[in-house]
Amino acid sequence: MKRLNRYDEMLFSGKFYESGDLKLLSYQHKCVQDMRRYNKIPSGPLGLLIRTKRLNKLFGKVGPYSYIEPPIYANFGGKNVFIGNNFYSNSNLTLVDDGKIEIGDNVMIGPNVTICTAMHSLNANDRLDKNNQYNEGVVIGNNVWICAKVTILPGVKIGDNSVIGAGSVVTKDVPANVLAFGNPCKVIKSLEGIESMLKDENIFK
Repeated sequence: MKRLNRYDEMLFSGKFYESGDLKLLSYQHKCVQDMRRYNKIPSGPLGLLIRTKRLNKLFGKVGPYSYIEPPIYANFGGKNVFIGNNFYSNSNLTLVDDGKIEIGDNVMIGPNVTICTAMHSLNANDRLDKNNQYNEGVVIGNNVWICAKVTILPGVKIGDNSVIGAGSVVTKDVPANVLAFGNPCKVIKSLEGIESMLKDENIFK
């Protein structure tokens, strides 16, 4: 894992800070520019190799056998995103990574998914005059499947092995081993023992 930079204590503190600070914006702009270069890498076997190497430079951590299909956008270029092994995301992933985003092993993400960590004051004057902001991290467990057009809001934790259905807006924590979907996202059923049940029904034969 890469060493934390001088802004991380502020970004990860959970406290209000001035997001319009010029030095912070300059750093953020550089991160975004680096990510835009990733999106411009040509397709093909060589491009795949280059993208894989570039991801390791852009993100806080990327485990082996992980890949993100461009285009992708991240507020801080992925610097605050920490990904496990064997991760795959389809195109148009948006990461509002002002705060920390932690993703486990064997996670799959469909197209057009947004993961948010940034929060702003409910006071209009604070938003307009001070650009006040605070961040709440997002944690996604191992073996999670997040389907297309899902939005995950700040502070959410998704447990191991769970599936988030397409178009869901995840506003609160989702436990392990469940199917959940909707707006707001709700647990629909448990997935405990689902593999043995499917085998009993001869789906895999």
